[in-house]
Amino acid sequence: MKLAQILVLGTLAFFPSLFANTPADEAAQNQILFFGNTSEPPSLDPHINSSVNGSRIVNCLMEGLISYHRDDDNIPEPGVAESWSHDGSYRIWTFRFRNNAKWSNGDPVTAQDFVYSYNRILNPELGARYAQLLYAIKNAQAYNESKVPFSDVGVRAIDEHTLEIELEGPTPHFPNMVKHASWFPVHPPTIESAGGMVKQDSNWTRENYVGNGAFTLKEWSMNKVIIVEKNPMYWDADKVRLKEVHFFPTESANTDNQRFDAGSNHYVNTIPSDLIPTYMENGEPSLREEPYLGTYFYRFNTRKKPLNDVRVRRALTLAINQRAIVRRITKGGQTPATGYTPPGISGYKAPELVKYNPRDARNLLAEAGYPGGEGFPKLTLIYNTTEAHRDIAIAIQQMWKSVLGIDIDLRNQEWKVFLDTVQQGDYDIARAGWIGDYMYPDTFLFMWTTGNGNNETGWSNAKYDKLISDSYLEADPEKRLKMLYDAETILLEEMPIAPIYFYTRNYRLDTRVRGWNPKLLDNHPFKYVYFEN
Repeated sequence: MKLAQILVLGTLAFFPSLFANTPADEAAQNQILFFGNTSEPPSLDPHINSSVNGSRIVNCLMEGLISYHRDDDNIPEPGVAESWSHDGSYRIWTFRFRNNAKWSNGDPVTAQDFVYSYNRILNPELGARYAQLLYAIKNAQAYNESKVPFSDVGVRAIDEHTLEIELEGPTPHFPNMVKHASWFPVHPPTIESAGGMVKQDSNWTRENYVGNGAFTLKEWSMNKVIIVEKNPMYWDADKVRLKEVHFFPTESANTDNQRFDAGSNHYVNTIPSDLIPTYMENGEPSLREEPYLGTYFYRFNTRKKPLNDVRVRRALTLAINQRAIVRRITKGGQTPATGYTPPGISGYKAPELVKYNPRDARNLLAEAGYPGGEGFPKLTLIYNTTEAHRDIAIAIQQMWKSVLGIDIDLRNQEWKVFLDTVQQGDYDIARAGWIGDYMYPDTFLFMWTTGNGNNETGWSNAKYDKLISDSYLEADPEKRLKMLYDAETILLEEMPIAPIYFYTRNYRLDTRVRGWNPKLLDNHPFKYVYFEN
């Protein structure tokens, strides 16, 4: 017995780290979540941010009329609005606010705050890329295009706690649309004191973040960490069990994964693809593989030759062996994209017009004047810096060389630089991905209308635009879905994009985390998340 005690004490003396708590252990005991968040978000302004990693933080700091449900993306969860109703035609919606909704500085959240906020995101001078998500509102598009004053837009505060929104047409799924951050309010006095409604580069998000969400901004150390802490002013604060969430910007999947293994993270956003089969085979308890409503694709800049030729775009797309990519590179249960809108939306199945076909690809390139790749100009494919994007780009570069006989340069860019390059249209071909904002196909299709802030390809088609706009006015659900199907058919025939695969979510999560459920949109309200120690 004494010998055993001596051996144990000796082991503790020589190997104390084997028995010491890791940073993740200590954080879990204190209800602090360490979260790998891929990269530095471009903004925490709900009307400016356009990235998934930014949305995760914005969803902590702000709350809209309706929130994300803890485990079902089809169910509207009361947010600032404790109840809502429509006029029977799904065109005019009335939202009744709870009396105890407050901003983090103690001010009440009012219906007029939402009117101000919708004015702001739709104001053409702000240049919000997600303004189009509010085009369902009557005259919202006309205001955003400077054709009518904001007073003509179908939004009004009936009183301090009642908001009325009139839509362009019947929209039964409208409650799920307003969950998105583009519909979130901002605190008007904060915005005005920071330079006004249309000042896009305002510093209020760093210096004086007044929000109405379950958490408040505690610290933003550029490229190091963003820390949010529980908001005592939040109307549902009693349900919030996490004290803090630390978002770490780590662009390297390998580094993020190593941090998890070293006890420095509770969540790994992206697992290195070569490790996924090993984790699956060994039954790694932290591994999560779940359906995800998203599509991985490449954008073609149709404003540049020869990508302005549909035959060239189709040739490039048909020369991509998508099945080989998901089997040999991503390895996480992804499926080859046969269209653009992914499966999972009730009542809608996308047209299947995308398939690896090397013979047709070669013929199309020859018809465009480049037989065997002869005379084809050197193009560049850009992608943001991660190992997975690099591996996919290298594979597709080789496919285009093998099938079409063309050489494509590759260039990686840091996330913020990459976003700016694409937004400025200063690219030939660009890596892209789109995750549904709500459970309806127009969340994937509206973005390709002419001039949409998320189009970024230069592609335009009048018939496509009309089908999308008419779908908002159609009362019959089946006819509306048929319009969207016809629109997607046009998109896939003209191919300003090359769909590659439909996403799955492969990530690692600390097994002590509770209140985190599989969701198609991967939106996990942190107000319900906690540690079971």
